[in-house]
This record gives sequence, C-alpha cells and structure tokens, in this order.
Amino acid sequence: MLNMKYRIKELCKDKGITFQDLAKRIGSSQASISRIASGSNTTTETLEKIAGVLGVSVNELFAESSNNNEVRCPYCGNTIKITKP
Repeated sequence: MLNMKYRIKELCKDKGITFQDLAKRIGSSQASISRIASGSNTTTETLEKIAGVLGVSVNELFAESSNNNEVRCPYCGNTIKITKP
C-alpha cells in the first residue's frame, strides 16, 4: 500500500493551528493527526474534515500533485483528476 505524505503540518503552521486544535475540531486525537500527517492512510471523510478546518480543498492536502486539478491517490497511487460539477 502506498504511503502519501500530506501537507497538513505545513498548512497548520501557515494557519496558526496546532495538531491538538485540529484534532479537537474534527473529533479525533492529536496522535491520529500526527500519523496522518506522516503519511498513514486515512479515510476520504477525515481528509475532507481536515481540509474544511484548514480552509483548503482536499487536493491541497497532498504533498505531490501534478497540478491544481489532479492528485495522487494515497491508496493505489493512480492520478485522479478533480473536477467540479
């Protein structure tokens, strides 16, 4: 299974939000946020919650993206094109 690092640490720092604050706001633990930020697999729902608190789109959480409309899936490694309806 592919591990993908997320930009959570960088975004939290930019927004002045600690992992503890983020965890509290999404109903999780600080340890879980640390694991996710280090590349542990997580659910799309959790990524959506994190993105919401940080005020960014889910694709902005990914450390690697080919452009603003594509992200690399942390589960299979495939590139996914993000489109808005």
